[in-house]
Amino acid sequence: MSPTDPARLTADLIRCPSVTPEEGGALELLEQILSAAGFDCARTDRGGISNLFARWGAKGHARTFGFNGHTDVVPVGDEAAWTVDPFGAEEKDGILYGRGATDMKSGVAAFAAAAIDFVQTTPPDGAVILTITGDEEGDALDGTTALLDYMQEQGEAMSVCLVGEPTCPNTMGEMIKIGRRGSLSAWFTVTGKQGHSAYPHRANNPLNAMARLMDRLASHELDQGTEHFDASTLAVVTIDTGNPATNVIPAQSRATVNIRFNDAHSGASLTEWLRAEADKVEAEFGTTIDMQVKISGESFITPPGALSDLVSTAVAEETGVTPELSTTGGTSDARFVKSHCPVVEFGLVGKTMHQVDENVEIAQIHQLKAIYSRILKDYFA
Repeated sequence: MSPTDPARLTADLIRCPSVTPEEGGALELLEQILSAAGFDCARTDRGGISNLFARWGAKGHARTFGFNGHTDVVPVGDEAAWTVDPFGAEEKDGILYGRGATDMKSGVAAFAAAAIDFVQTTPPDGAVILTITGDEEGDALDGTTALLDYMQEQGEAMSVCLVGEPTCPNTMGEMIKIGRRGSLSAWFTVTGKQGHSAYPHRANNPLNAMARLMDRLASHELDQGTEHFDASTLAVVTIDTGNPATNVIPAQSRATVNIRFNDAHSGASLTEWLRAEADKVEAEFGTTIDMQVKISGESFITPPGALSDLVSTAVAEETGVTPELSTTGGTSDARFVKSHCPVVEFGLVGKTMHQVDENVEIAQIHQLKAIYSRILKDYFA
């Protein structure tokens, strides 16, 4: 039996224009391939989002290894800026180009290829589950969460899970993610009283209050980091007033901040702090301050142990690099999986993800498949 070529599968997936929320044919392709390899497949589509669940082996087996990933991609942006067809999967000098080449159709192809070959050549005493979503790059409301809801309803479970997101900053094998920071955005609207700029005492300028509030938030040290996390950060990402006149004090001003936080905080504790700071400024300036908050995910950690050791050993054996256990970067669907089972992330070098001319070294796709294959072999040994 010929081994499954992960680079060819990556190229086939890139040719599927699966910009969130479009499925683009990517999950249909994977369902066909996995079904032919003996996986029981189910589509868990929800809210206009396509998702695929696939299991080889006995349902509910005590040793069930899971992979998680996504086939949706971000928009191409200015297509004229690309030197190749974003969905053409063009190969040049050992490089494969296209939207999703790095993030993360190569990762999905590598773990699908590894899983197919593993169960067909050395059928394990256990089960392998693949959960693949079309909603990671979007709102993530009906993607991996829909897959996990389906699994709970059907009595399906993973013992451990590996998310195939690109995790390596520069060199293949250098980093495993064992957790992620939480993410919170807050929108502030400060309302004062409009008036003539020559008579500021007759108005109540919301910009003064907004400037004070943003300064208080941006200059506050949230923490100095924790055992597995860097210090939490707050960024003021926009301040908008939209006042074209130079002789008018405006009635309102708006601003947005984004916080990436470690396990010293929760979304609730940060929301409480933000509201308290707004209340202080509100009282000082006599304005009203409305605040809206969205918590995209809480911080989480899978403490170093059996799962990270398993992945680290396989990475080191295949690359010669001992990976760092890290919690840096943004958020991923691991934030949902962590409530289901222990989860870590390992994948390719992510330098070109979301960029024009996104690309991946073809050799790295094969190397990633080899790493995932070794992880499966060692897990079921």
